[in-house]
Amino acid sequence: MKILFLTPYPEKEAPSQRFRFEQYLDFFEQNGITCKIESFLNKKTWSVFYSPGNKFMKTWGVCMGITKRFLLLFKLHQYDLIFIHRETCFIGPAIFEKWYAHLSDKKIIYDFDDSIWLHDVSDANEKLGWLKSPSKTAHIIKYSGHVIAGNNYLASYAKKFNDNVSVIPTTIDTSYHHPFVHENKKGITIGWTGSETTVRHFELIIPILKRLKEKYDQKVNFLLISNKPSKTSDLEIEFIKWSKETEIENLSKIDIGIMPLPDDMWAKGKCGFKGLQYMALEIPAVMSPVGVNAEIIEDGVNGFIALDDVQWIEKLSKLIESEELRKEIGRKGRETVIEKYSVESQKERYLEVFNKVFNLPKKL
Repeated sequence: MKILFLTPYPEKEAPSQRFRFEQYLDFFEQNGITCKIESFLNKKTWSVFYSPGNKFMKTWGVCMGITKRFLLLFKLHQYDLIFIHRETCFIGPAIFEKWYAHLSDKKIIYDFDDSIWLHDVSDANEKLGWLKSPSKTAHIIKYSGHVIAGNNYLASYAKKFNDNVSVIPTTIDTSYHHPFVHENKKGITIGWTGSETTVRHFELIIPILKRLKEKYDQKVNFLLISNKPSKTSDLEIEFIKWSKETEIENLSKIDIGIMPLPDDMWAKGKCGFKGLQYMALEIPAVMSPVGVNAEIIEDGVNGFIALDDVQWIEKLSKLIESEELRKEIGRKGRETVIEKYSVESQKERYLEVFNKVFNLPKKL
């Protein structure tokens, strides 16, 4: 079986691709599947795409991506299945998906992990937001032979347009995400990781962190791991620039991981990945009960759910004050990831979907 993976971003660069399917590629190959990835953006364009400026490079990169998608029309016959992650093209309606569905007899698997039918544009590209067509998500779902959604909220949306929907959570490779012990630490570090497009979620909790600093002073420190620091706080926050090469070591500097979210439609589509990363590393997680977070966390057992300011302070305080509690919650968190949200627990489900779509009868 030969599968063509159509992705927005270059291979091994974007978390959504890395943890949705890229970490399964070796497993697919071992099971007789030849995998080919064709990204919309090249690495050069990707490196500047979410930064201000560079309009010419961004425009040229998008034009090159459109050209590549057009030329693929003449290569689709070489593949048995087409796996589309999020969208084939950053701008415009689902034209390419419609053409590909026709040429491939709908042997398309569509995978998405966010509420991408909603209009959401990065600050760096806000002026170009009119080029996006989030409503095309519904059309891509209709054109597909099968849809893989990252959680039940996304699956409910997909089922409005397609009966063939599976939920496969965003997963963790627990052999890669493993506990890493740091010695000679000073104080308890509360940390957050994410990109510049989601750092606004971290900023929601800054007032809480200030109150914890007043309460515990030198006993607590704060760490932000991202591609850019937050600029909205006078709170002393250590910043580490995210790097794939050091991501596990850097995450392991965190004693308590946090995942605050607003209770809105976009956040409800999130797949809880930050929390799962903490849990896989035996870092106790405190998360907003938004979307799938409430399914992942059994409050007080494998993590904590915090609904409001009072609960955030209460539950973070419990973890700050008890090393034993941090260890117990962390251990239970990793057990949850291994059982339900690991590569090992989900890999066979991808093969089931591939085989189902591969055997779809041709259109009459």
